Amino acid sequence: MTATITSLTAFAAAAAADTVYVSPPAPMFLASIPTGAGADVHVYRDSDGSLSSDCTGCGEYAWTLLVTPEFAQEHAATCFRPPRSRAA
Repeated sequence: MTATITSLTAFAAAAAADTVYVSPPAPMFLASIPTGAGADVHVYRDSDGSLSSDCTGCGEYAWTLLVTPEFAQEHAATCFRPPRSRAA
């Protein structure tokens, strides 16, 4: 009888080759709230149920367990930066 010895490194490499990374689902768009300067605050529901928002004016991205639609509305009311131009 012949014994086969396989190193842990080879075993780990073989296991990693079978591992497939699956990215989480994309956030679901909920609302776009206009700012006074013509930008928008976009509100999303993330895959974990929390909310996030980003502003096309000042670029602020907010995510905490405390982000609410009211938080996004407040930011939209106080942001006076025009929409940022997109990079070409």
